[in-house]
Amino acid sequence: MKRLHIDVYGAVQGVGFRPFVHHLAAELGLCGWVRNGGQGVSIEVEGANADTFLERLQVAPPPRAIIQTVDVFNLDSAGYRGFEIRESDESCEKTAVVTPDIATCEDCLREVFDSQNRRFRYPFTNCTNCGPRYSILEALPYDRANTSMRSFGMCRDCRAEYDDSGNRRFHAQPNACPACGPQLNRPIRDVADAIQRGAIVAVKGLGGFHLMVDARNDAAIRRLRQRKRREEKPFALMFPTLETVEQWCAVSPLESGLLRSPESPIVLLRRRVEVAPAIAPGNPYLGVMLPYTPLHHLLMRELGFPVVATSGNLSEEPICIDEREATERLGNIADEFLTHNRTIVRPVDDSVVRIMMGREIVLRRARGYAPLPFTLKREMPRTLAMGAHFKNAVAVSMGRQVFLGPHVGDLESSEASDAFEKSVAALGALHEKAIERVSCDAHPDYRSTQYAKRLLLPCVPVQHHFAHVLACMADNDLDGPVLGVAWDGAGLGTDGTIWGGEFLRVESGHFTRVAHLRTFRLPGGDGAARQPRRSALGVLYEIFGDTLPDEALVRMLRRGVNSPRTSSMGRLFDAVASIIGVRDRCSFEGQAAMELEFAAEREPSEDTYPLDLRGGVLDWEPMIRMILKDPSNAAARFHNSLAAAIVAVAREADEECVVLSGGCFQNRYLTERTVKALRTAGFKPYWHQRIPPNDGGIAVGQIVAAAWS
Repeated sequence: MKRLHIDVYGAVQGVGFRPFVHHLAAELGLCGWVRNGGQGVSIEVEGANADTFLERLQVAPPPRAIIQTVDVFNLDSAGYRGFEIRESDESCEKTAVVTPDIATCEDCLREVFDSQNRRFRYPFTNCTNCGPRYSILEALPYDRANTSMRSFGMCRDCRAEYDDSGNRRFHAQPNACPACGPQLNRPIRDVADAIQRGAIVAVKGLGGFHLMVDARNDAAIRRLRQRKRREEKPFALMFPTLETVEQWCAVSPLESGLLRSPESPIVLLRRRVEVAPAIAPGNPYLGVMLPYTPLHHLLMRELGFPVVATSGNLSEEPICIDEREATERLGNIADEFLTHNRTIVRPVDDSVVRIMMGREIVLRRARGYAPLPFTLKREMPRTLAMGAHFKNAVAVSMGRQVFLGPHVGDLESSEASDAFEKSVAALGALHEKAIERVSCDAHPDYRSTQYAKRLLLPCVPVQHHFAHVLACMADNDLDGPVLGVAWDGAGLGTDGTIWGGEFLRVESGHFTRVAHLRTFRLPGGDGAARQPRRSALGVLYEIFGDTLPDEALVRMLRRGVNSPRTSSMGRLFDAVASIIGVRDRCSFEGQAAMELEFAAEREPSEDTYPLDLRGGVLDWEPMIRMILKDPSNAAARFHNSLAAAIVAVAREADEECVVLSGGCFQNRYLTERTVKALRTAGFKPYWHQRIPPNDGGIAVGQIVAAAWS
């Protein structure tokens, strides 16, 4: 009798892997056992079909499982009788992959709306194929006792399902029903009535609170904006069904698949009809998602129309996850509350994705995606990466795996800083493995950097744009050499100035700055990010000097007072947006650049402006002079010119592989133009997929840089 011991590593906990193993062993007439451990799943099988079991285990695992490594050992026969799921092994160190929260499956959804089913209208229905995972997990391995479901003892019926190897709830850790599981504080019908009346309702969901309001009611949405202090930044929408989405938006097959996927992210879609102006002022796109928990499905079925479903917080603050916090922080925003008594252990916001060049690009990585790891080519020291100051997300490395935690947000407030520190502690504690070093941004004033220095571990500061390029290289499994194009708003350069329009040659763990955007001064420094007119004055002062009309900002530029020099492409976008009359003041980061992209889409053109490249400096002055002379189709021509400039630098640098990273490459028009231009010129372009191109992906680059250091 052949006996195999098999250790399986990857996303194999919380995805029905042990029930799958049990069924497969029974089908092949094998004896033995399976159990969770701190690093994955361990199996022993004994019998004539052991080799067939091993083959099928790897060829056809459960749909949500991700097998990364399988170790196999041949052992002497143990004389097992039958096959069992054993108690988890908690003695080994904990490095197992944690499964993200998964949207409700079709089987559970049918039960929720089946009046003959005992889970009819039960908002916490789940099975081995769906439901809460990361948001309820307190420790590994993934067992009920290590989740916030441990306070809900299973009733006789649920226990029977849990113990039945033929049931899809066999060993489903969050299994529950109306008789034994979590409960709402009020009927869903009452909440639906309140939303229909125009009320703002705070709804406790899977990974935090949503603020919900009727998406057709412009006055109610404006009231939400005023209370939330969110002047113009677009709101996300939740629709009852895909059919209702298609009434409002153009939906491609790829976008439809994303909306209905187990990740169920917010997808950016081009709108087809006029909507309430306050949803997304001046924006031709809507951020759209479908219901992803039974609670959301029940509420949206009652309503039958889309709602604004924005994060439950004040602008620039982290999402609320418990009732006490929500009462304090959302009490002046929400008119009513819908809560439940299942504790949210880890805050998880909604993910945001966009289709570019026919494939998905993750712009905000959270629910459905985090903290699934990325596997790199080489072993790395156990490193904790702090991420950036804006769009923060932290990461930890274990062997060849990098676990990128969910989106935290901008570290501008004390609440956000507290959430960041909790995220650092939670990600590190989950794996319970000693961290050897930390990595952080090289900017000494970032809160994430300051926190890293307080940990009293070897610390590796990483230049911001180098980290951007390394993150994109990791996303595309590249070693280098590459030409990295890192374009964003700001990052501290190695020369002490503000970088942001960089061309870096990266190889063997080092970078060389081969070219950059011509610098200009920013009157007021960081304040220019919210006032594009300041960037425009900085650019115009470089060209016209003291001939500009005398005013306070010009005098600042003349004296060099609080006017740092920058090579920021993000600020050049702002400058052009202001010069051509798109926007002079922003109410949220990147607004002017977004609207410049929309203007390019409205008035497309194939023309370009000159952008001179001399001595590694990309000079925008000839382009600005032409824009001032003839601003027709300026937005499209500006984007086209940037794509052409990347090709010009790639030719001079003589690097075949060109990597595009940084917040500017969230811009679909720019990214697609650049990719096509590079391919036409014979280069190999790479851009982001699973790791955000913005600062939400910086931590992955910091991990790689620390490994090379």
